[in-house]
Amino acid sequence: MQDKDKGITPSQTVGPYFKYGLTPNGQYDWNDAFTGNLVTPDASGERIRIEGRVLDGDGQPVPDCMLELWQADSQGGFADPQDKRALPNRKFRGFGRVGTDANGAYAFDTIKPGSVPDPDGKPQAPHLLLAVFARGMLRHLYTRIYFGGEAANSSDPVLALVPSDRRATLIAQREGDSGNVVYKLHVCLQGADETVFFDV
Repeated sequence: MQDKDKGITPSQTVGPYFKYGLTPNGQYDWNDAFTGNLVTPDASGERIRIEGRVLDGDGQPVPDCMLELWQADSQGGFADPQDKRALPNRKFRGFGRVGTDANGAYAFDTIKPGSVPDPDGKPQAPHLLLAVFARGMLRHLYTRIYFGGEAANSSDPVLALVPSDRRATLIAQREGDSGNVVYKLHVCLQGADETVFFDV
């Protein structure tokens, strides 16, 4: 057996590659296959925009991350056959998907969700469910987005599981007036300000 030079194996980017796999027309435009606008013509409730950036452990933007958002409607109902409650927002699906831009920015246009019960029937504070997909991550991450200024945050059973000094990583802060409400929250994948992610 001949002795060969030994070196470091070159690094490889771990897929999947979301822009390539989710843009069938080949233009690599995030809006080609999905949208961040969840608002439907029959959707009642306060219209809001959720925006922020996805950052890596060095505080640098993640430019090709994909985010999926799930939520209840303004009355706390889900667009799911298992939710037997009346659904006044029949066309509202409560699901959106966006990619980040070159600065790691993302945005969803939606309505503010209502309170939903947990499995034990306890009311949860209004929140959004967020899944984060990115290169280098073999499994996507799950987190929640709560709303700053909500009195119900103090009694939310899931938020209560998070150490008090880490809860701010899940609470979006409101900006703007009633006509143009924006909630901002950055998603930090690592580092001192790492977002709290849940093992589900």
